[in-house]
Amino acid sequence: MVQAALIGLLQGLTEFIPISSSAHLALAPWIAGWDSRGLIGSLAFDVFLHLGTLVALLAYFARDWVRYFGAIVASLRERRIGHDPERRMAWLLVAASVPAALIGFAFEGVISETFHGNSDPARLAIAGFMVLGAIALLLADRLGTHDREMEQLTTPSVLGIGLSQALALLPGISRSGATITAGLGLGLTREAAARFSFLLATPITLGAGLYGSRKLLTEPHPGNEWLAMAVGFGVAALSGTIAIGFLLAWLRRRSVTIFSIYRIVFAAVVVGLVIGGR
Repeated sequence: MVQAALIGLLQGLTEFIPISSSAHLALAPWIAGWDSRGLIGSLAFDVFLHLGTLVALLAYFARDWVRYFGAIVASLRERRIGHDPERRMAWLLVAASVPAALIGFAFEGVISETFHGNSDPARLAIAGFMVLGAIALLLADRLGTHDREMEQLTTPSVLGIGLSQALALLPGISRSGATITAGLGLGLTREAAARFSFLLATPITLGAGLYGSRKLLTEPHPGNEWLAMAVGFGVAALSGTIAIGFLLAWLRRRSVTIFSIYRIVFAAVVVGLVIGGR
């Protein structure tokens, strides 16, 4: 139960702060010396964690999604988008979700087998991706103009940000890190880049949750495992909501430098543990 709560906390925080949830969830049990062959490393638990972060997204951006859903319904009913900015943004978010979904469906199995193994080469690869993501994030922040808002994004720009989500298949890159980096590189303000990243995360997280749930209800689990999954779900939802608010508030006044530094330090710790024979 304690492990489920701690992993749920990690998922909620690292899913939205650009420091890579996949890296932390893959490496935390190894660092802590836990057995990840049971519930903690199972598909069922992973699905519950992602559903928890989906709840965080829907709760925090409930008003936005009510407006966007209404805009999509209205545009379908009238068969036009017109000059309505909410209809345009709603369909851009849908369109931007397609590239990563297709790439993820096609290559998730291969990438998972290559980089998610319980081996030192896989851990070193994750550390390398953490560093690459840190450098890209820092460069985009330094070189970006920070003078555009979400509403100024063009269709090619939005598709480019959506495509960057596919990089999150590589553990250590970070979905939020990749999309925030792309947004900053396209000139978005730091807060706008993060906000668009979070809105864009909703469809892909919903899709991943539904896809992962396809076998969930058919697999037997004892009562204590269902309780542990519920704990992980609740902690991920709560900590995810807090993480979203924290990052948006942070980026209104500060840069992403601290997150790049953290990623590099974390990668160095992983390399040190591998070299030390952990």
